Amino acid sequence: MQAPDDERLRAQAAALGTRLREARQTLVTAESCTGGWIAKVLTDIAGSSEWFDCGLATYSYEAKQGLLGVSPLTLEHFGAVSRETVLEMVSGALVHSGAGVAVAVTGIAGPTGGTPDKPVGTVWIAWKRRGGYPRAEAFHFDGDREAVRRQTVSAALEGLERMLSAA
Repeated sequence: MQAPDDERLRAQAAALGTRLREARQTLVTAESCTGGWIAKVLTDIAGSSEWFDCGLATYSYEAKQGLLGVSPLTLEHFGAVSRETVLEMVSGALVHSGAGVAVAVTGIAGPTGGTPDKPVGTVWIAWKRRGGYPRAEAFHFDGDREAVRRQTVSAALEGLERMLSAA
């Protein structure tokens, strides 16, 4: 899969911002492998303060636990890059913010850190509306660290768009 370019990410972010504004919703991001890139792309859009609440870049286990309420047992048993962890991240983002919609990402962007079970490019993304049920999906992106992160940002935005379109 070819990584999306900056122009495509800007277009995705602008379309999502319009959809959030129309739905009168605000968004929170909980990011590990993207380090705040989703929040950056969204807040590059003029007027984003109408629909963007906050972003949490939670790289360490301690940050995931303290800022998002991820259970130490979840991290111990499943690791940071897992369905279980990303589901706790997305739910915790809503609990710890005033937003009505959340996205969370965790993954292995590389070039190191991969294992046979979780190779470089493995990413989990979760989406959730306040009061709703979360949805999580695993991705396996190709390319270098930047390409994996860029594809993660795009997939996160696409998933938000789909979630809001389904309402």
